[in-house]
Amino acid sequence: MSRIVVKVGSSSLTSAGGGLDGERVDALVDALAAARGRGDEIVLVSSGAIAAGLAPLGLGRRPRDLATQQAAASVGQGALIGRYAERFAGHGLVVGQVLLTADDVTRRSHYRNAYQTFARLLELGVVPIVNENDTVATSEIRFGDNDRLAALVSHLVHADLLVLLSDVDGLYDGDPHSDGARIVSDVHGEDDLAGLDIVRPSASAIGTGGMVTKVEAARIATGAGIPVLLTSTPHAADALEGAATGTRFHPTGRRRPTRLLWLAHASDTKGAVHLDAGAVRALVVRKASLLPAGITGVTGTFVAGDPVDLVGPDGVMIARGMVNYDSAELPSLLGRSTRDLAAELGAQYEREVVHRDDMMVF
Repeated sequence: MSRIVVKVGSSSLTSAGGGLDGERVDALVDALAAARGRGDEIVLVSSGAIAAGLAPLGLGRRPRDLATQQAAASVGQGALIGRYAERFAGHGLVVGQVLLTADDVTRRSHYRNAYQTFARLLELGVVPIVNENDTVATSEIRFGDNDRLAALVSHLVHADLLVLLSDVDGLYDGDPHSDGARIVSDVHGEDDLAGLDIVRPSASAIGTGGMVTKVEAARIATGAGIPVLLTSTPHAADALEGAATGTRFHPTGRRRPTRLLWLAHASDTKGAVHLDAGAVRALVVRKASLLPAGITGVTGTFVAGDPVDLVGPDGVMIARGMVNYDSAELPSLLGRSTRDLAAELGAQYEREVVHRDDMMVF
């Protein structure tokens, strides 16, 4: 039995007019249900809520402003999950909707709840259907695209494979619509990506992704030890059966603590804490926590629990972490030892600015 995260984009689920294409949804569900029938566990990360809401609202294309996008998502999400629920029920399967914002999974308590929800849904035999919570997410707490969300979810649920379904059948060494372009069947690392033209926008007017977001998602997943298969949606059944199709990205790293991966890739920081050279060495070499004594300055506005960048004296970010102080508190603490602070201000000021367990060093 394998645990597989499958991501499908808006362009694979909608018609040219922008509405939900029921036949495409049904074909995808049939492929996923067949995998469940073979004993695999499936988590589906599905775009399409905004696209599904366009036609009912009389919109010809994806809106540019956030408020209208959220309105379309509100209308479309119900239609999307309803179609999935109906079609999966025909295979005797129950679906569960999981809507996430980046904030849900970078804060410690929220991340733990997300993990427990997925674990219980899979234990009960449910097919979780995941999307970004477009209806309420602000521009500051958005994942930005569901390719990255899928990579992070694959790590969160301890997936054995991430399948990225697209409107092209793999990664090509040039424009896939040009004569002579060849598919890249295997990617083992950055050397295999060198020279490839991947910075092309999606051809779809309703999707947000493109090949660059899929390659970045593959980097996140493979860097955490999870193989990735990129292919087109019509080849979903072949991909789930293990047939040779699309482009396979091979693992380049090992699994890391899940919350730190979310911290590194899913959060937008609220500010920066600037460090002296001694603090940089303590964090990078000694794997220590960050204390007030090594801080030279603070920029931005944040509160305790927010993600912040940790920046060295040369201006280069060396880590990201969850800060234990508000930005207004820190200036009066800079350069002072925790012992002196505790003696003057109380024991609560003996805590680290960023604890090692809440830090991702790059």
